[in-house]
Amino acid sequence: MKYITIKKIYKTKNNIKINNNIKIYGWVKNKRYSKLGIYFIDIKDGTSIKPIQVIIKKKYIKNNKKIKNINTGWTIIIKGKIKVNKKNKKKEIYAKKINILGKINKQNKYPISSKYHSLEYLRKFSHLRPRTYLIESISKIRNTLIYSLHNYLQKKNFYLISTPIITSLDTEGHSKMFKIKNKKFFNKNTYLTVSGQLNLETYVCSLFKVYNLGPIFRAENSNTNKHLAEFWMLEIEIALANLNKIINISKNILSYCSKKIIKNNYEEIEFLLKYNKKKNIDYILNLINKKFIKIKYKDIFKIIKKKENIFKKKIYWGMDINNEIEKYLTTKYFKLPIIITNYPIETKPFYMKKNKNNKTALCMDIILPNVGEIIGGSEREENIKILDKNIKQKKLKIKKYWWYRDLRKYGTIPHSGLGLGIERLLMYITNMNNIRDIIPFPRYPKYLKF
Repeated sequence: MKYITIKKIYKTKNNIKINNNIKIYGWVKNKRYSKLGIYFIDIKDGTSIKPIQVIIKKKYIKNNKKIKNINTGWTIIIKGKIKVNKKNKKKEIYAKKINILGKINKQNKYPISSKYHSLEYLRKFSHLRPRTYLIESISKIRNTLIYSLHNYLQKKNFYLISTPIITSLDTEGHSKMFKIKNKKFFNKNTYLTVSGQLNLETYVCSLFKVYNLGPIFRAENSNTNKHLAEFWMLEIEIALANLNKIINISKNILSYCSKKIIKNNYEEIEFLLKYNKKKNIDYILNLINKKFIKIKYKDIFKIIKKKENIFKKKIYWGMDINNEIEKYLTTKYFKLPIIITNYPIETKPFYMKKNKNNKTALCMDIILPNVGEIIGGSEREENIKILDKNIKQKKLKIKKYWWYRDLRKYGTIPHSGLGLGIERLLMYITNMNNIRDIIPFPRYPKYLKF
């Protein structure tokens, strides 16, 4: 007899007939006992967010005292029949035989019991928290998102390039980077990368459309709900593309992936809506329907300058659009995701191309309500003379960027690129308030346990 999944039991109507003998395995989520001598066990097997109820009658479990000890977290195999509950019309399994595969030692000390646990508590047990419905739901949505990103880009003839994690170069110019102590190994200072962009640009000069998807690292001493020391980023570079091109592809990616998540993970979305007390999925539909407000930095500045009395920090030209301003613009002023373009050059890295006014960069950020920036992109400066000038203005060591400058010396080509933060996009889709609950094993200041 082959194993059958809970998902198939719930979704299949014709192939699985009621009263058919079946065999499933799963993890116990809950156990109840009736005075009539009946045990009710809820189990899950990872295929459906909905558990299935197993009913154990004494007459079917002979001479097996171990069954009484089964509790939350145990792994069991069940052979039995599927029946439909006459009252609630739900499918149930009437057990005929149960085998115990894995039990919990010292049940009273098991950290993931069937009672409610706070998110802060669960972070202390990141190795066990996937057993909760919450983290299971987030994990499945994350899986769909990453698969969809690859699928979309492969269909559009992008090539996946694996860029290095160990680097001697700071992509952004003045990032806080994790330094690798073993200097003797490479005979120079080395760090964990803050971005694979510069390396990725080397391949756009040959393959036209390229991307990477992997972990990047920031050594910022930040304890906000939107920052991690290690997180995942999708980065894209496209030859002969301008700012409008990367804005359009960003919107298309968000729309495509959101559709796939709604299609493949509607059960998980429904669970998260209830968990976070959210009424509907309109916020996701905004991405699917590409409802974005596109606006220039100078116009944003006019809006917030008029309302400067409501902000904690002083409003001035050239300031960064901080979290407080992002939240005001997306949740109160526009009430939609926004795309901000043409930031002042002093706020942006050396590699961004400038507008003709020489004051603003040909760049954009996509800001989502309650999450903030999830995508940043720009046209890249392909002129070596201008690039060198930018490097010097940012007070960087030009010699360190010799190979990046070679791209401009030997067969330069106009191109543009973007970076998409995986965890921040997942925060938006799942409605979770803390990025530490989005990544399987979070790393942040003073916290690295797993």
